[in-house]
Amino acid sequence: MSTKLTLTIDQSVIEKAKKYAKSKQNSLSQIIENYLKTLVNDNKKDIYELSPTVKSLKSSFHIDDNFDYKKQLIKRLSDKYLK
Repeated sequence: MSTKLTLTIDQSVIEKAKKYAKSKQNSLSQIIENYLKTLVNDNKKDIYELSPTVKSLKSSFHIDDNFDYKKQLIKRLSDKYLK
């Protein structure tokens, strides 16, 4: 069941997001819904299998223990596509 939701978002962000959605042949509502689904997904796997290439690179650099990959990915993609 779909329910209407009202959001307050900067006008320039909305315009850019609409253009992005159109370029992906999708609605802005669907993109936002998919994003929210990924945020609230309780069935996330905490353990990922690394490819041999990634395993070989694993010891070549170090990051902080509190590094949040998903947060950084969201930030970088938002910077790239919504600005």
